[in-house]
Order: sequence, then C-alpha cells, then structure tokens
Amino acid sequence: MTEATLTTPRKQPAKTSRPSTLGLLLNNTLATTGLIILGFICLLALAAPLLPLPNPDVTAPADRLMRPFTDGHLLGTDHLGRDLLSRLIWGTRVSLAVGLSATAIAAFFGSLLGLLAGYAGKRVDTIIMRGIDMVMAFPYILLALAIVAVLGPGLLNALYAIALVNIPFFARNIRGITLGLSRREFVDAARLAGKSPPQILFLEILPNVLPVIIITMSTTVGWMVLETAGLSFLGLGAQPPQADLGSMLGEGRKILFTAPHVSIIPGLMIFALVMSINLFGDGIRDIMDPRLRSGSLTRPVARTAVERNEADKPAPTRPDALFEMIGLRTEFKIGTSVYKAVGGVDLALKHGECLGLVGESGSGKSVTAMSVMGLVPTPPGKIAGGAAYLEGEDLFAASDRRIRDLRGGSVSYVFQDPLSTLHPLFTVGQQLSEAISAHAPLGRSETQARALELLSLVRIPNPAERLKAYPHELSGGMRQRVCIAMALANDAKLLIADEPTTALDVTVQSQILTLMNQLRQERDAAILFITHDFGVVSALCDRVAVMYAGRIVETGKTEDILNNPKHPYTAKLIECVPVLGDPGRRLDAIEGRPPVVNHLPDGCAFADRCPHVQPVCRSGDIALEMTGPERGVRCLFPLTQGEDT
Repeated sequence: MTEATLTTPRKQPAKTSRPSTLGLLLNNTLATTGLIILGFICLLALAAPLLPLPNPDVTAPADRLMRPFTDGHLLGTDHLGRDLLSRLIWGTRVSLAVGLSATAIAAFFGSLLGLLAGYAGKRVDTIIMRGIDMVMAFPYILLALAIVAVLGPGLLNALYAIALVNIPFFARNIRGITLGLSRREFVDAARLAGKSPPQILFLEILPNVLPVIIITMSTTVGWMVLETAGLSFLGLGAQPPQADLGSMLGEGRKILFTAPHVSIIPGLMIFALVMSINLFGDGIRDIMDPRLRSGSLTRPVARTAVERNEADKPAPTRPDALFEMIGLRTEFKIGTSVYKAVGGVDLALKHGECLGLVGESGSGKSVTAMSVMGLVPTPPGKIAGGAAYLEGEDLFAASDRRIRDLRGGSVSYVFQDPLSTLHPLFTVGQQLSEAISAHAPLGRSETQARALELLSLVRIPNPAERLKAYPHELSGGMRQRVCIAMALANDAKLLIADEPTTALDVTVQSQILTLMNQLRQERDAAILFITHDFGVVSALCDRVAVMYAGRIVETGKTEDILNNPKHPYTAKLIECVPVLGDPGRRLDAIEGRPPVVNHLPDGCAFADRCPHVQPVCRSGDIALEMTGPERGVRCLFPLTQGEDT
C-alpha cells in the first residue's frame, strides 16, 4: 500500500485561473469603452509637446473664427485666430493635470483625517468630524467660489479650492470603514503583539482601506475636472492666454450664435472626458468588489440556469417515488475554471420517507439541495446535466412561474442559519403571513389564524405574543422553529432541511429532530435531511446517502450503513461520532483534505486519504455498484463487516 501510494504519479493541481483584474475589467463593456476613450484622450494630452501643433497662445486676427476643416486648422480657430485643435489638446492636458492633482490632494488629506478619526475615536473623532460637518454645511461649489475669491483667480488657487471642498467626502467614507475595522479581531491581535498605534493604523488598517480609497478616487476625478472647468468658465481658474477646457468654453459662449464650433468643441471634450472617467471608475469599483470575482459582472438571476441536452435527459426510473433526482451535475464557472460541485448524483424519496445526505463540508450537499428548486446563483453556477422529478414532473424543464409556485408550496426549505433566513425588519407574524398568502388566497383574519396554528404546531409557547416578536427577540431554537413553521405553511410534499440543527445546543437539537420526525409522520411528507453528523442521522433518517467530492459514494438503510459501512470514507465519518458510555473511544479526524472540484483526480476521489488504496483505484471511472435494492457503494475494494479502517 505504501509503495503504491508513493510511486503512483499524481497530477499536479492546475494553476488557479480566476479572472485577473484586467480580465474582469474587459468583461465590462461600458468600463472597457470608457478605458479606451480615456486612454486615447490621455495619450493625446501626453503627446502634446511632440505633436506638430501651432503655439496655442499665438493670436492671428486675420484668421479669426475659421470653420472646422479649414486648411491648416482642422478644428478651426477662435475669436483671436488661435488654433482650436492646439488649444483643445493643451487645454485637456491642463484640465487632466488639475483634476488628478486635486483628487490626489483631497484623497491624501481626507483619507488621513478619516483614518485618524475612525481609529482614535472619542474626542479626536468628535473634533475632526464636527469640523468636517461644518465644511459640508456649505454647498461645495459656493465654498469653492469663496475660497478662490479670497485667494484670487488662478489655476493653482482653483486647484486648492476644489481639493479642499472634496476632503470631507473622502474623510467621511474612510472614517466609516476605519471605525468598523478598528474593532476587528486582527486589530486586537496587533495591539496584543505590541504594535504602536501608527503601525496598526498604517500597516494593518490602511491596506484594508486602500481599495475603498482607490474606488473613491476613480469615481471622483470626473467631478474634479467638471468643477475645475466650472471655475475656469466663470473666469476664476485658468487666466488668459493659458487654455483649459473651462476657459475655452467660457470664451466661446459670447459668440455661440455666430461661431458655435468655438463652444461646442471644448464642450464635447469635457463630456467625453468626464463620461469616460466615470465609466472607467464604475468598472474599477466593480472589479474590486470581492463578490464579483466569479468572472461576470452581472447580477445573479432568480433561477439557476439549466444547460443540458434535452435528448440526453434521463427518464424517471422510480414510478413509486415522490421525488427522484437522476445524474444531477451542477457546475460553477469562475474565470476559465469549471468547478464540478455536483458530479452526477442520484437520489429518490418516497412519501413519508427521510433520507439523510451526509458528508464533510464542501462535499456538495447544499449545492445538490439548492439545485432542486433552482436556488444556485447564476452566474457563476449552472445545472449542466441530469433531471429532477417531483411526482413525475421535470423540475428543470418547468417554467419560471411554475417554479415560483412550487417554492414554498410543494417543496420547502429549512436552512442552517435562521437568523439570516428571517428578515430582521419584519415580525414573525408578518413573515409567516407572507409565506401563507403567497400560495393560498386567504383573508387577513384567516391568515393570522393559520400563522397562530403553525406556531402552535412547532411547539412554540405563547404563540400569540411570538407573532409580534422580531427575529432578534427570539432564541436560536425558537427562530429555527419559526423557519420550520414557514416551511410547513403550505403542506409541502418535500421538505429539504439543510443542516438545521448545526448551530443549536444539544437539548434544542433533540427537540427539533423530534418535532420534524413527528411532523413528517403526521403529514406524510418526505424529508431530505442534510448533515455531516451520523449521530443526527441515526435519530431521524430511514436511509442514508454519503457524499464525497460531488458524488454519492455509499447509500443504504440507516441501520445497515451504521452497522456495516462498506466505503472507507463512510467508516471514517462514523468513527468521528462519540458514543455514549464509551469515554475511552478514540475519535480520529480523517487525514488529508478533499480534492478541489475543479481538478478532480482520475479514479476514486478518496484515494489520497484512503488507508486501503490500491494502484487500480487511481484510474478510470468507479461506478456506484448496487449490491441490493437500497444498498450501493462506489468502491473497488469495499470493507467487510468488522474490518478495521
């Protein structure tokens, strides 16, 4: 065994192919368009000294107000005979330089003030933020005009004024982010390590705030350019004969009707420049959002995309089954990588039956459950093959309207974290009433009575008062009971419970399991119970399906699986369960880690962690061999009863 493990060549894991920053940016059409336009404008501005342009400040009264496309003057001339193309390129250069400089100054001082206020807190925060509030009490453009009026007209003074009035914008944003970060555990750890406040501020907090600063700068440069152009338009910015876009627009307004091109040309340049900066800034904001690292800059749709060949759609094989899943394949495309979260899963449930889906975290249990009703987010997820039938109806081929009717109606979910499932701003009664009225046209009093009945059904004491409570006013066990009540609101035929007891204490967990068992017997509903705990399975489930790396590796009746596991992975999971009355029993963790599902190995996915691995286990596709009507194992060398793992 050791020689085979050591000598068998293994595939090297593929390099990560998550989309690069540039790849994400180019995936955004509007941001790419803005980048191209902005790049062209910046290239022209930088190349101004190298281009064969006439002096933008030299007047030629004899050539005044020439139309565009005149020989020697591509864009015409202004009222003093100066070449408009030359003045436009040099003016754009000046406007860009002022806008970028003002943004840099505002970002530096505003971010510094925000960092100090957010980290220091107390009196320092109060003094800084009250000063910021005083500045923001004045309309920023009027404040900029007042500053320039005091300092005197001029491009440099306009730059200072624009930068000063935008400092509060950066300071407030960065202060809010810093305030949250300063209470995080990594900051407490840095303090305990003996780092000084400046070290914590600039080495721990600043790197986490930097993306926000960059995003804020990218979306602010355009406004800086506009504000600078506005001051120059009023004669408070660039002074003659120096040209910038605002002063060119101001000079042209006097002859707008006789020579409109003198005003229209710089106006179009301002529009193109500001629009391209804003589009590019929006793209930067999007690509720096970690939630959009899926490789697509679109929102998840309301239902999982189904991409399968209808000709290869498997037909139902269990006519007596309430629910049957055949060959389900669910994938996530992130960049150029395809993560095969579910690689061909077969499940079946009868009326009143409870099937436990067991496996380590990341084995594909929750994705399997969410695929049933199309709850896997698209992008990046999609159903790439297989079928799911509810009483013979193909769920993957059903219309969106039909799926909405089935969600919460015939098929209900109970998720692991009830606090995130329940809406914090609505009472329990309002949320229960919504779950009822979405599928049953009842009056208000009938809906209220039904909600009261459901809370009583799940054994919540004083249900009338609990209907008025908000989720945060209930304990974890009570919230989970409310979620179960919502799932039972419309007499669901199939209840999917995704680790509903993981976050609960032992006593409440036992109560929840007893409750679910009673309800399924009373209502003849099927339950797909997802967990990683065989102790929970033994208390509730009729059958078990063990999942690993997106596939079922063993299935059978609960008693058979617990007493005689065939797959080494199943045996290892059972060994992790403590046994009451056997304190000396050793609980060993499973060595190694599950394989990454974007680069699954050939043969058995458990081979690298299996103590019984043979060379033949590392090649070919290992099928799920059924050894009985309900019993199957995906292993070439299944364990015999009593064999030590």
